[in-house]
Amino acid sequence: MLFAVKMDVRIPNDLDPDVRADTIAREKAYSQELQRKGIWPHIWRCVGQYSNLSVFDVRDNDELHDILWGLPLFPYMEIEVTPLALHPSDIATTGEAA
Repeated sequence: MLFAVKMDVRIPNDLDPDVRADTIAREKAYSQELQRKGIWPHIWRCVGQYSNLSVFDVRDNDELHDILWGLPLFPYMEIEVTPLALHPSDIATTGEAA
């Protein structure tokens, strides 16, 4: 199942700098491992924001839920999840050329 996930990060300004650096480093390692496994095939930065728009390819809602809750930055995020379905006009999935 594919999901588009918008993540807005709001780390408190008064968070200890060492905790902040450690959390961000763990977040990067966690997300890159999921990318290598093909679970997190797309991640884009939202220009001018501490946000990203990502696509997850997971088995079901529960797997996505567990992945999101496992994000080290999860306590500092607002997350919006949108389930995705194939579009009948998408030439990449229908095999039709323009």
